[in-house]
Amino acid sequence: MWFCLCLPMLAVVSVFAADLHPGETLRGKLVLRDAKPPAVETAEHKLVTLDGDEPTRKVLGDRRLNGFDIEAKGHFTAPDRFLIDPIHTRGLLVRHDSKLRMITYWCDTCSIRSFTPGPCVCCQRETTLDLRDPDEL
Repeated sequence: MWFCLCLPMLAVVSVFAADLHPGETLRGKLVLRDAKPPAVETAEHKLVTLDGDEPTRKVLGDRRLNGFDIEAKGHFTAPDRFLIDPIHTRGLLVRHDSKLRMITYWCDTCSIRSFTPGPCVCCQRETTLDLRDPDEL
């Protein structure tokens, strides 16, 4: 009988234990190469492959960001693979003008902001890359 009572307690302990391990931050230069997944070149000149949720993968595929210094929050899934936290957590930022900026996309025609590249949801014109201070949004 005591065994049945302990199992739910173990589940609660494991949930709290997961919260004790904060994510990691990866910094480096974004490298976008033809037919290869996006990667970060670290200060040690090591390439780390990046992945994330679907919206984050769309951002990582935006060639306009190639060569930017980035800061990604998430965790390593292997020594050379990094999974970025979901886009709603602001897990991917770029350094521009010596400041960290959030990656957004703007339609000048409709004044609509989005967080993934592509056509405007209203007029279907291509959105422009618009790096913003994370505290402004």
